[in-house]
Amino acid sequence: MKKVLLVEDNREVAGILFDYFECLGMELDYADNGELGLQLALEGRFDVILLDLMLPRMDGLTVCNKLREAGNNTPVLMLTALDNREDMLNGFKHGADDYLTKPFDLEILEARMNALVKRYRGEVSHSSIQFGQVRIDQKTRKAYRSDKLLALNPTTYTILELLCLKAPEVVSREEISEKLWQENEPNNDVLRSHIYQLRNQLDKPFTTPLLTTIPKVGFRLEEQ
Repeated sequence: MKKVLLVEDNREVAGILFDYFECLGMELDYADNGELGLQLALEGRFDVILLDLMLPRMDGLTVCNKLREAGNNTPVLMLTALDNREDMLNGFKHGADDYLTKPFDLEILEARMNALVKRYRGEVSHSSIQFGQVRIDQKTRKAYRSDKLLALNPTTYTILELLCLKAPEVVSREEISEKLWQENEPNNDVLRSHIYQLRNQLDKPFTTPLLTTIPKVGFRLEEQ
């Protein structure tokens, strides 16, 4: 059974989502403001968080950012009426894994949620992967560079895991998109935003970069 945290101040929207997902056998918890949503997310264990952007007491971007700063890597799917490119990319930069604008199709929302949960749970093994300074514990789904824990969300973790498995070979943009989204691939801006997030964790705190862009092809990990 999937356990879902819904953080949404519109009671009508919340009611529709409760009716739909409870019929599918999912267990939902609910908060109508950002402060309560953050508290529930930090105290409980959820498979996915549905997070509205415009919330009283604390907006969705702040909630998501505080979750990631606290080391919480539960998948976050943002729900919002704001549909311009900048708002979408801003959500990803604050740690969201996916983004859906209102009004949305419930079956599309369900498909996006299932993809996030599947990615989060992963094919958990009991091994580790290492390339140079990068080490990934696949059991705990945690990644390290030079023994420093990287604050990755499920999406950036999956990208790094794929790059590490193939290193030092190039991984194409298409291969990464297929791994992340299967049939629901978004536009290139979304992948670009996730790569930006990954670089902020993997390279920015260190003196030498590992993540290299191969123009018009893809990305690879490369020891300098």
